[in-house]
Amino acid sequence: MHEYKKVLESKMKIRFHDCDPFNHLNNARYIDYIVTARGDQLLDNYDLDIYRLAREKAIGWVSAQTQISYLVPAMVMEEVTIQTQLISFSDKSLVFEGLMWNNDTTQLKAVMWTKLVHFSLTHQKSHNHSAELIQLFQQIVNPLVSQVDFETRVKNLRPVDEPMTFRTAKDHS
Repeated sequence: MHEYKKVLESKMKIRFHDCDPFNHLNNARYIDYIVTARGDQLLDNYDLDIYRLAREKAIGWVSAQTQISYLVPAMVMEEVTIQTQLISFSDKSLVFEGLMWNNDTTQLKAVMWTKLVHFSLTHQKSHNHSAELIQLFQQIVNPLVSQVDFETRVKNLRPVDEPMTFRTAKDHS
């Protein structure tokens, strides 16, 4: 059996067109950055091409729920580290966690949980994962040590002495 990494990591640069007038990454774009990183990480680490599955097998995943907590702004042209992991799965769904950090992973910027439902594009309804996908999920799942809700997870990840901060472009220079 192949030994897979459970926590995947990649770097991304925050782009100007994704930022608000204060040079902070726009709230909606955090989701885009984390989901994009996850898709690239799946391909690079597990050879799982979600776009090929959609084209060739008419299956994919649709977002059923996203929870996100914004802790510290990501700033224009800042390089961030995005870590993702599969924290749970069932016959028809999965939940992944995404963490956005500063470049050297010393400051947590955002925490996101997304529940995805496996979906048949042909039948336009939820669909059971194949035995092959379940086998992969069993190898890569990284369940949280204790069953916690999202808010508790965020509280546990965030250092006690680090209050939420909001920087302006002037502070960043």
